[in-house]
Amino acid sequence: MVNKDMNILEAAQKYPVISMIFKRHGLGCIGCMVAAGETLGEGITAHGLDADALIEEMNALIKEASAK
Repeated sequence: MVNKDMNILEAAQKYPVISMIFKRHGLGCIGCMVAAGETLGEGITAHGLDADALIEEMNALIKEASAK
């Protein structure tokens, strides 16, 4: 599962399914060079979005994908 303190790229490599959440919210973080040094919380908040809500959404998707 992911949390706000995880590096964006590391989280995306470990859980590729979360890229769907980034796309859904119009975030290009996965392809951004800054993502290598930024946490999920920092990246999401920098775009004016609720990091806690998106992290929750990501974890729900990870859980759903792992149940298949």
